[in-house]
Amino acid sequence: MRDVLFLPFADGMELAVAADGSAAVGDKPGDVVSVPVDVVAYFSARVALMELLSVGAEARVVVLQNFIADDRWEALCRGVRRTCRELGIDLPITGSTESNFSTVQSALGVTAIGTVANERKRIGITPEEAKFAVIGRPLVGSAVLSHPEWVAPLSLFVELLASPSVYELVPIGSKGIYYEWMQLSAANGRQGRACACPLPLFASGGPATSFLISYDRAAEGALRKRAGRLFFPLFAER
Repeated sequence: MRDVLFLPFADGMELAVAADGSAAVGDKPGDVVSVPVDVVAYFSARVALMELLSVGAEARVVVLQNFIADDRWEALCRGVRRTCRELGIDLPITGSTESNFSTVQSALGVTAIGTVANERKRIGITPEEAKFAVIGRPLVGSAVLSHPEWVAPLSLFVELLASPSVYELVPIGSKGIYYEWMQLSAANGRQGRACACPLPLFASGGPATSFLISYDRAAEGALRKRAGRLFFPLFAER
């Protein structure tokens, strides 16, 4: 249920941990998708931090596992800082680099760690009468770079995260819209409900280029206006 690990931390508080991994995307000879490493870090940090923030947690630190090269460290940090800047947060960055052996393909791990008060967790809080939508299109690989107009901006994610009309937000990962819909449904005690959407339900969402929301039906007009053509309704079977 959701890609976030919760651990007891203090009275009424929990640690929240989210992670993302990337491989064969970067600037090495064996990479399948060629892209600067700061862009790789930007999108990996995007996934981990969206996961963390979407459950109501406050991000505290980002941890990098750099399997690319020691001389890429600053570029990786630059990508993470760009993600943080677009999310309106400022975080310390730590991590480790594989510097003993060279690799022919890029690989990167990003872990985001935060804290969340029990009463602020945004899991399983969608009421029965809620409506649903996907914001952005699920994209993966080179399509992420060639179709930036369909990638949900982090500024929009932050805005909807703060909206009292939005109940839950779920970043869409490599398992696609339907998988995340099933996770959201299960968290709210409604397992096995089918859905329909103008977007492909089983296509990889790559680096969370889109996200699923549950929302107050009275706010649909305002949400559609704000998201524009990035708003795709998702219809749940009752």
